[in-house]
Amino acid sequence: MDYRNEIKDLKRIVVKVGTSTLTYDNGNINLTRIEKLTRILSDMMNSGKEVVLVTSGAIGVGVSKLKLKKKPSSIREKQAVAAVGQCELMHIYSKFFGEYSHTVGQVLLTRDVVEDDHIRENVCNTFETLLENGIIPIVNENDTVAIDEIENIVRFGDNDNLSAIVSGLVKADLLIILSDIDGFYDSDPRKNPNSKLIKQIDEITPELESCAGGAGSTLGTGGMVTKLIAAKIATSLGVHMILANGKEPEILLNIINGEEVGTLFVKNK
Repeated sequence: MDYRNEIKDLKRIVVKVGTSTLTYDNGNINLTRIEKLTRILSDMMNSGKEVVLVTSGAIGVGVSKLKLKKKPSSIREKQAVAAVGQCELMHIYSKFFGEYSHTVGQVLLTRDVVEDDHIRENVCNTFETLLENGIIPIVNENDTVAIDEIENIVRFGDNDNLSAIVSGLVKADLLIILSDIDGFYDSDPRKNPNSKLIKQIDEITPELESCAGGAGSTLGTGGMVTKLIAAKIATSLGVHMILANGKEPEILLNIINGEEVGTLFVKNK
């Protein structure tokens, strides 16, 4: 069954952007792309959609802001850089969304949010209140407190996993992960020129997981394995997920118009 027509009518959408979408290859922030992204998300809001943005990039933006030659190596330095970068990132989003008459709210999460019922309920209430008031929640992991993503201990995978969890917390209809790859392929397109894009995945099978190249896969910034983990979480929580290339943010409009772009992971029945 083709679910793309259904996508047009979905209201609550979580959009996740990775560091590769927000920055140039040299590590500096890509203002043109962020400006486009905020314009399109604002327009989606204007059309009646509810939007939650999950963003990576605090450390990358901090490195750029502090004019460091490279990412620091120690956790304490990374966390300090993330503190600076998070401020700058929110400033940029607030400025651009403000130009299109939209207000943003910052939500920084750590793993215990998901694991503690009381905290989770408070977070869900905060999300609901923001969305009811037409405010765009901008979500990131709290890098100055949590070391999970920085160390990649639990494979948060550049916030892929976090965005799937958030899509469950806000009871989203759709999660869109914008990455640096066009979708999910049957093998690594960077190594195999004959690899094929899979347009729709109804079930995540062991065969499919082997296509992701195992734990060592570095396809995309967060790796294709983390995209699959995110898809598993989102679809199990009753959320459709689409993986697409964020190089041109206009792709979001194609997606919500029901066009066949990227890979659609169908939610569990």
